[in-house]
Parts: sequence; C-alpha cells; structure tokens
Amino acid sequence: MKKLFGFIRRVKEWVEGYAEKPHAAWALFIIAFTESSFFPIPPDVLLIALAVVAPRKSFKYALICSVGSVTGGMFGYLIGKEFFEFVGRPIIEFYGVEGQYEKVRQLYQENAFAAIAVAGFTPIPYKVFTIAAGAFDISFATLVTASALSRSARFFLVATLFFFYGARIKVFIDRYFELLTIVFSVLLVLGFVIVRWVL
Repeated sequence: MKKLFGFIRRVKEWVEGYAEKPHAAWALFIIAFTESSFFPIPPDVLLIALAVVAPRKSFKYALICSVGSVTGGMFGYLIGKEFFEFVGRPIIEFYGVEGQYEKVRQLYQENAFAAIAVAGFTPIPYKVFTIAAGAFDISFATLVTASALSRSARFFLVATLFFFYGARIKVFIDRYFELLTIVFSVLLVLGFVIVRWVL
C-alpha cells in the first residue's frame, strides 16, 4: 500500500508540474472533449490540478473544460446518430452497458433533458448518454442545452471552490491526496455501476 501511495504521490507531482506548462489548457480541452464521447478518465483530474497550481485562473480553466466537454458531447451525438454500428456500439460494449441501453431510451422518453443533465453533473458516464442521444434521435438542442448547463455547473463548482479557498484546499489535498484519489476512483467506478446495474 505504501508503494501504491508513493506512486500516486509521484503522479500528482508530475501532473502539477505539467499543469504549469503553456499547453496545459489545450490538454484540458482535449481530455474534456474525448471524455464526453469515448475516453474513460474525467477532465476533473486535470482541472483540479490546474486550479491547485493557479487558483486565480480557475474560472478560465472551468470555461475551457466546459466548452471542451459540450463540444465532445456533440461529437458523441454524431457518433450515435451517424456511426452507431461502427463506432457507438463498440464503445457501449467496451463499457459493458449494453443491457442498460434500452433503459436509457426509456429515460429519454420520460424526460430527455433531465436525463442528460443528471448524467452531465454526476459520476454517471456522460458518454453513454451523448451517444444514446444521437442513436435515439433526441433533439440536438436538448443535448446541447442540458449539457451546457450541467457540465458548466459541475466544472464551475470546482473552480469556485479553488478560486475562493485555493490555498486551504491545496493544503487539504496535499495532506489527504492518496485518500482523495481512492475516493474519486470509487466514485468513478460507482458511476459505471449505476449505469450497469441500476438503470
């Protein structure tokens, strides 16, 4: 366990060092974009690292993250609408949520806006919902509006915390980083469990 925690700590230091580089904002945009359609790691990881290093730029990074995520959601919608059999279905199968796909359809029939908004704000895998939105022919405007509101709320909440309490939060993160990493990982896995077993 000590070796694992040591490795996690080294990764943290590497990410913080990377966050100070000029192209870190582009990396944040790319991660946010790809996570909305196929990439498994949420952009919150790099967003938090950037906010820790430069709390006063937190809102700028949240905006970049939000724009990247929403445009990535549009790409996921395109995958579902035009390339579902070739690209969308393999992504769904990769995450092992084929059995819940019809449940997502039901959620969309009940209230597509609410379903996308909840997926956008919580650890539930957002990519499953963006791809499904295209496949089930959900209104593109509904996807974009719900995504913009929920993803922005999520990322700007993080930015607000670091903008106003950055120094104190950084001390807390530095002290309990290993534990927080484990908790965050559990929440990420829980998101996939929710889709797979609850939906």
